[in-house]
Amino acid sequence: MFDPDIAPSGTLLGLLQRGRGDGTLHALAAPRAEALAALHQCVLHDPRRDWQVENRSLYYARLCLDLQCELDEIERHLCHPDDLLDTAEERTGLALSVLGHLASYGREDALLLLRRYAATGANWAWALDELALRDDDGGLRALAPAVLARFPLTPEGDAELAAAVRGAYEPRPWRLWADDPRYGARIRAAQERGAFDRWQRQLTPSGPRPGWSVQDVLRWAQADHEPLPGVRRHDAAARCLTAVAGPEDRAELLAAAAGGPDGARAAALRHLAETGDPEVLDLIEAAATDPAGEPVAQAALAAFERMRSVAALDRARTWAQRPDALGDAAAAMLACRGGQYDAGAVLAALRRTVRGAGPDAPALRALVEGAGRLAIGCAAPVLRHIYRETASSHLRGLAAQALAATDPSFGSGFAVECLWDCEESTREVAARHAATADTRVVDQLRRLAADPAEEAEVQTAVRSRIGPDPTPH
Repeated sequence: MFDPDIAPSGTLLGLLQRGRGDGTLHALAAPRAEALAALHQCVLHDPRRDWQVENRSLYYARLCLDLQCELDEIERHLCHPDDLLDTAEERTGLALSVLGHLASYGREDALLLLRRYAATGANWAWALDELALRDDDGGLRALAPAVLARFPLTPEGDAELAAAVRGAYEPRPWRLWADDPRYGARIRAAQERGAFDRWQRQLTPSGPRPGWSVQDVLRWAQADHEPLPGVRRHDAAARCLTAVAGPEDRAELLAAAAGGPDGARAAALRHLAETGDPEVLDLIEAAATDPAGEPVAQAALAAFERMRSVAALDRARTWAQRPDALGDAAAAMLACRGGQYDAGAVLAALRRTVRGAGPDAPALRALVEGAGRLAIGCAAPVLRHIYRETASSHLRGLAAQALAATDPSFGSGFAVECLWDCEESTREVAARHAATADTRVVDQLRRLAADPAEEAEVQTAVRSRIGPDPTPH
């Protein structure tokens, strides 16, 4: 998504930016002013590299409660003139989500600030979604005039209103307003327009139609590739080829996969990979190493990663030593589907990737999971390094799961801090493995069990440890 500025992992700011449990523990032990400064830096400047995958809002909201944090800094950020200039969701989304959790915990000031921002802020739709989950009907009804005033009574304004209604994550406010006689007619018209737009798109498809041939599908796959190279039409085209291609079309598909235009070549490669054609692995190797075709190379690697055949696994063992993207894809396949005899290749790829690309390399996700799946004990030192240093809380969670399977000291080590981690999957792992000899573990297990904001999976894991009586197992 974007590359934020992340502080070193040994600093308080670096720990909080990463969402590590030690960040909370260190913040509670640090001088309050220092802890609040680091917390505000994180909330107001989203540290996540992919905010659609990584979680931070509940983590920061809980720390706000523990530090008895006032909302002045968040209010200044939301109400700053930059809000009118920089309307990207990344600027305010995390702060609004934190306010939403604080409102769930009973912070009335957070609820009032969300209402104010929903009425006046640029990212009002996000704030409205937060309120839809937490505000009462009266509070939501009171926002209707301010929200609807954003859409002028013109054809363009009505179209924008229909798009807003259609794109809302939480429909509750719009349904309430549709029942209000003052605004109901306009809201219902917007809802009907959204449904009509979907129906109209279904009646006028631009894609394949009955009777299309393999040549027609390949031509369609290429149609938008040159003006719109980022469009992944070849994936849809490959699915269409499954319906229209027969044995008599194999020669044409092989020719397209070997040297056709980029879009058609990518579609043919994926189709041949999914049907298990005996020549497709050689075609994938040629496409993945073609220096003149980056989109085709990426499509070839994606097609290979989707293969499930024994032949693909055998070829992965041959390619896993390669120092290129094809070698990374092969090592990932061995990590996901290989046997215990592939542990050496997976471990070698894991070490090579960390040395060459660092602890945030995308290729590490499959390799870390594979190290845990294969229970590679020798991987524990590398996994501990990834756990400490990666800026991705998602990857850190995978490392924690792998350490639970490979590191005997995990229960009394990293599992303890994982109980305060920002990712619910990591907290779940910790709840199952953390040694209860530490009194902090017992207290945190009880807190997670009683917290209504905690995920059900985490609470189930906690209750499996503490049982019906208060004595942890």
